[in-house]
Amino acid sequence: MKRLRIYVDTSVFGGCFDPEFAEWSNALMDDFRSGRAALVISDVTIGEVAMAPERVREIFSELLEIADDLAVTAEALELLRAYESHGILASRFRNDMLHIAIATVAEVDVVVSWNFRHIVRLDKIRHFNAVSLELGYKPLTIYSPREVASHEQED
Repeated sequence: MKRLRIYVDTSVFGGCFDPEFAEWSNALMDDFRSGRAALVISDVTIGEVAMAPERVREIFSELLEIADDLAVTAEALELLRAYESHGILASRFRNDMLHIAIATVAEVDVVVSWNFRHIVRLDKIRHFNAVSLELGYKPLTIYSPREVASHEQED
């Protein structure tokens, strides 16, 4: 069976140290370490993590060698502009939209985030996918780590 390509935003790495989210974020990191899932990040993630606390940077650095790092392409920037023109999020949340654009262009299997305000929210997911579909992209699946981490269980 093909491994899932999972695009992870910065909140998931930070979640490894948050009592509310640690169980699920750490389980997902174990999935990446074991090869059960493929970690996908972007240059945006790298830039955001560079400003994160030391312990977040450490876990990120450990996993960086096995991650597929996606660049910010002209195609992703074009999709970002479409999201912006549709007013999906305020411009100050540009990086959140850029995560979605990069993942959409790369056709990852799922985006995983703890950002319930701007990313893991049904109305936002529907808006992102409507714009993407309008421009010929496939819809994007977006979940929190809780729905994606395997906890080493085989179904």
